[in-house]
Amino acid sequence: MNSNQQLSSKHLLGIKDITVDDIHLILETAKQFKEVINRPQKKVPTLRDVTIANIFFENSTRTRISFELAQKRLSADTINFAASNSSVKKGETLLDTVNNILAMKVDMIVIRHSSVGVPHFLSKKVSANIINAGDGTHEHPTQALLDCFSIQQKLGQIEGKRICIFGDILHSRVALSNIFALKKLGAEVRVCGPSTLIPKHIESLGVQISHNVRESLNWCDVANVLRIQMERQQISYFPSLREYALYFGINKEMLDSLNKEIVIMHPGPINRGVEITSDVADSQHSIILDQVENGVAIRMAVLYLLASRTN
Repeated sequence: MNSNQQLSSKHLLGIKDITVDDIHLILETAKQFKEVINRPQKKVPTLRDVTIANIFFENSTRTRISFELAQKRLSADTINFAASNSSVKKGETLLDTVNNILAMKVDMIVIRHSSVGVPHFLSKKVSANIINAGDGTHEHPTQALLDCFSIQQKLGQIEGKRICIFGDILHSRVALSNIFALKKLGAEVRVCGPSTLIPKHIESLGVQISHNVRESLNWCDVANVLRIQMERQQISYFPSLREYALYFGINKEMLDSLNKEIVIMHPGPINRGVEITSDVADSQHSIILDQVENGVAIRMAVLYLLASRTN
């Protein structure tokens, strides 16, 4: 696969840091890789001489597996590093850990960390390409890119579409990256949830705010439903999960009452019966499993474009 176009940066740290042209290039490249992963022969030799380290300081299933599979499809050599089994537990610093890995001639690092800004910090300290796989409650750029790709594949375009992000906006790095990406691509964006889970001053990003789920479902073309992140909540933001489900959960009756078809998305993992019921998650409205498939194509595109960039 050849491309004369390049990304504007040697890293993917966040959607805020890349251009509209970068996003379009990634989405177009992902289309080609989606064709590749649906062929009988799913592997290409594109990154045969590239070594990639997956460094995850937070638990992850979907993102880690998606990146690993993307790397294998591109024939890259991969190293998987889990902080729970590492020398970090013995007091080694993050930079020492990364430099030790780089001493093994690693070309690219995919990193997830609970602290905001870790990928940005590393990008200033090491020569390898850095891909942010999630930093605290800040950004998750490849999730936003795969969400945009999924909307584009389903609806044909993003510009002019109405996208509502439902749920725990306050603790979500997915929400912030999605807002940046969707606004750059010309969508109208709204967030909907309890007032305690909507960040202050989020209107400054050019989004609408609503606390009415039914009205927001009527307004939108796409509902991107986020899970309640109990592990990030140090205090109680609502009385109970049952009450949250009652007032802010999305169920089949709500969708059936709409006078139009809408698209249902969820980045996973799903708290079934809380933010979304099973009959919605598994309905014909849902493209949740398409998001999973598209995640591999998007991550293949990002890895390919960063590896082929002339630094």
